[in-house]
Amino acid sequence: MASDPFSLSGRVAAVTGGGSGIGLASAQALANAGARVVILDRSPVAAEVLATLGGAADHFALVADVADEASLETAFDTLIERAEKIDVLVNSAGTAIRRPAVELTVADWDTVVNVNMTGTFLASRIAARHMIAAGTKGSIVNVSSIMGFSGGGLYPNISYQTTKGAIVNMTRALAVEWAPNGIRVNAVAPTYVRTPFIAGLVADPELVARIEAMTPLRRLADPEEVASAILFLAGPGASMVTGHTLPVDGGFLAQ
Repeated sequence: MASDPFSLSGRVAAVTGGGSGIGLASAQALANAGARVVILDRSPVAAEVLATLGGAADHFALVADVADEASLETAFDTLIERAEKIDVLVNSAGTAIRRPAVELTVADWDTVVNVNMTGTFLASRIAARHMIAAGTKGSIVNVSSIMGFSGGGLYPNISYQTTKGAIVNMTRALAVEWAPNGIRVNAVAPTYVRTPFIAGLVADPELVARIEAMTPLRRLADPEEVASAILFLAGPGASMVTGHTLPVDGGFLAQ
């Protein structure tokens, strides 16, 4: 066990979807723990956002679309060229299209699948290839959801629920496959989190009240609370943890 189980000093961490929400909070937590952070986002990340990353490391951002394999490959090649290695990957990029199953088009289904499920796989596979080639005992943390375990929720969201459930089992499968290489793969399953991702929901007091009522801790989560769980799973303090999905849900799944 490392002398400081929460230190990521000397490590390089990449965060997909790191420009906002849980991804940005994770990037900040990783940077504060000493990591050099590389944000991968579909849109250019403003200098003001990068400036929120703590620590003295030389952080930077790259444009990458997780649903586009070529885009991801190019971004990771640049990452390795500039940072020389990758030790940690956080797969936070995600999307949702909320429609009843009987009304959801195949095009909309594919959009969610390509970002949430395929994007998580592609980024993990590319990162793992670099880790294996370098002999790095790396860590990958995926972002699932309580909807990956529950078919409920406030409204029909079949494509999101399906992809987040897939991430849970993808996490298990990759953990087993890459354990001989010293690569740990875990996930978090957040409840509703106060981020731009659910801005419309949070703006409705009745929906917020319903979420609070069905959550034992009686509140929504803040992105920093999810980021703290991601930091734990990414770091040396979780060196014997792999294949696990950690709910960050205020007790929702315990019911």
